[in-house]
Amino acid sequence: MERLFYFFYQYRAFFTFLVLELFAAWLIVKNNQYQSTKYFNSSNRLAANVIGTTQGIKEYFSLRKINTELADENAQLRTKLEQRNQSLYTLEVRERVDPKIINRFDFISAKVINNSVERFKNYITIDKGALDGISPGMAVISAAGAVGKVKSVSDHYAVLISLLNTDEFTSSIIKRTNHFGSINWDGKNPRYSQLNFIPRHANPTVGDTVVTSGFNAVFPEGVLVGIIEEVSLGPEAQFYDLKVRLAQDFSSLAFVEIVRSSLLYEKDSLEKITIGESK
Repeated sequence: MERLFYFFYQYRAFFTFLVLELFAAWLIVKNNQYQSTKYFNSSNRLAANVIGTTQGIKEYFSLRKINTELADENAQLRTKLEQRNQSLYTLEVRERVDPKIINRFDFISAKVINNSVERFKNYITIDKGALDGISPGMAVISAAGAVGKVKSVSDHYAVLISLLNTDEFTSSIIKRTNHFGSINWDGKNPRYSQLNFIPRHANPTVGDTVVTSGFNAVFPEGVLVGIIEEVSLGPEAQFYDLKVRLAQDFSSLAFVEIVRSSLLYEKDSLEKITIGESK
């Protein structure tokens, strides 16, 4: 404290000059309209810039929270939309009144915490698990389109099989013609996959939309998979070679939604019983 007093005492002339300068400037601004206007305009502009910069910094650091909230909201809206589609646009009366069918799907949002695109068998790790209601076999989608399905879960995490996995087959249809086949990645370009088992008479064309078929009760029907970009057919081939540009760019995947199907267990159980009886 003694050194501080000594510092002020040693430079007392400078501080006195500084105080007098500030006082003189205040008198000029106080008693002259032009200088007063200029001062307040400049100070307001500076304050606005400081406030804007501060707000921008706050918004930047809150982006993670905002993104999480938006992902949760999207999951809720997708659930309501799916229920509305089931209740309003399904032709059968039973499917309009049966709550099991109306509430067939609901969605859980999750953040991607690990992801790969450079391997032949790629997997994705998310920050939700069994305690959040996730179990193996559930479909996974994003705002862009189909992503994959749940492979394994722990209490707080889940590992997904990506569509970029050479062992993964996803039942899909060409929306225009309604012909169905299977999407399967060939292990090459992570932006493209192959649509297999489309017969010669289907007549697919470049630009056709490929969506999930809904046949396996895992994916909701009509989830976008991609767009056909190349069509080829050998002289003796029974099926087309179709190159599909995937709707989801897996290299930028940040949030996903896990699809819970209330009818999946019932369907799988019936099929197992039927297959067992037919042996």
